[in-house]
Amino acid sequence: MIKLALLAPAGAMHRYSGSFGKSLHYAPLTLTTLAALVPEDVDVEVKIYDETAEKIPLETDAELIGITCITGTAPRCYAYADYFRKKGKTVFMGGVHPSMLPEEASQHADVVFTGFSEQTFPQFIHDYANGNYQKFYRQNEDFTIVGRPTPRRELLNSKRYITTKTVEAIRGCCHTCTFCAYPAAFGRTVYKRPVNEVVAEIEALHTKHVTFPDVNLITDREYAIELFNALIPLKIIWLGLVTSSVGIDDELMAVFRKSGCKGLLIGFESITQESQKYIHKGVNKPDGYVELMKKLHDNGILVQGCFAFGGDEEDESVFDRTVELIIKAKIDLPRFSILTPFPKTGYYDQLEREDRIIERNWAMYDVQHCVFRPKRMTVEQLEQGTDRAWRATYSTGNIMKRLAPFRHSPWLSLPLNMGYKGYADKWSRFTKEVMCDNSDIPIL
Repeated sequence: MIKLALLAPAGAMHRYSGSFGKSLHYAPLTLTTLAALVPEDVDVEVKIYDETAEKIPLETDAELIGITCITGTAPRCYAYADYFRKKGKTVFMGGVHPSMLPEEASQHADVVFTGFSEQTFPQFIHDYANGNYQKFYRQNEDFTIVGRPTPRRELLNSKRYITTKTVEAIRGCCHTCTFCAYPAAFGRTVYKRPVNEVVAEIEALHTKHVTFPDVNLITDREYAIELFNALIPLKIIWLGLVTSSVGIDDELMAVFRKSGCKGLLIGFESITQESQKYIHKGVNKPDGYVELMKKLHDNGILVQGCFAFGGDEEDESVFDRTVELIIKAKIDLPRFSILTPFPKTGYYDQLEREDRIIERNWAMYDVQHCVFRPKRMTVEQLEQGTDRAWRATYSTGNIMKRLAPFRHSPWLSLPLNMGYKGYADKWSRFTKEVMCDNSDIPIL
């Protein structure tokens, strides 16, 4: 029998011991999907360790270690990989960061996966069992998610997540935002699961609450309408991610409401049209944010609104102005980040050409720290302004102003706001020293 441990290391802020609590954390699909992809004709025992939910054990009887890696966790992933290889384990690595920088990842792993692994992972398991595996496994040209197996959610500690009922429908996005690492790692092709497969998976969960973690549920409008019309008979409540263009599509809004949509994450990014142009996200129209929020609320839909500070058009006034708009628009669950130039993105290339990147330690690329020289403020002003926006938005008074008159699902919005209030209060504790400290992983 092959014993396999699948690991998801986490950065300091999002680790189980950090500031991102259970109320803000739904179960990811990466490792549970990999576990489901293990070929039936190979005897493999799988265990999953997600560091956002629990400690990753340094002692394990697994002979094969798999690690999923994003840019902000890369140094920690490499530390775990080096440690387990020194212990005689075979280590493979995949995810966004290894897909963008496979040669870098290969310095720490025996095997590196690039792109999506639904087809290449089963091949690797067969190769490993036969004692003849490759150094690199690259996404097949005929890649598809049709017929993708059901994730093995039973391998997760369900008590550590607000929900494990996460379901994938569509993978990819049609937009060309220069800061987004997703297309840099996986390309711009949009992959769709057959609607009947998505419906069958939801029915098998025997749940009335579903979260779609897909990066943009409406990247294919016709597919979205077909899918959510098919969900109406299930009478579920669902949450998902879309762009602000949902507000100008009355047919889409109607089918969302009828199918049970109660919450959407929308990347508003900035309160100025100039900054939207800067990051190539023209779909956003800041002048219409207040009207959009009213329309969504009138349809019974809560909104997590995400904003990214640091565009070249922004000065120090952007923080207070953003908080004012958020309160005026009554955005239910605001979230702030700092624009981050991930490797291989257009934004990274631009800042590299301008010699403005000042931080090379990937642990700082967690979208909560500034790793470049802003144009109209200092690094300190950008980070302190972001901290100020967090604290102001999640002050008790402003939470009450945003959520009043509490007619939009207070059972969901209030606990989430209290979770983010705790996150906001701890934001400033995560200095570079804390973010880059992996001393809990021994160097053998």
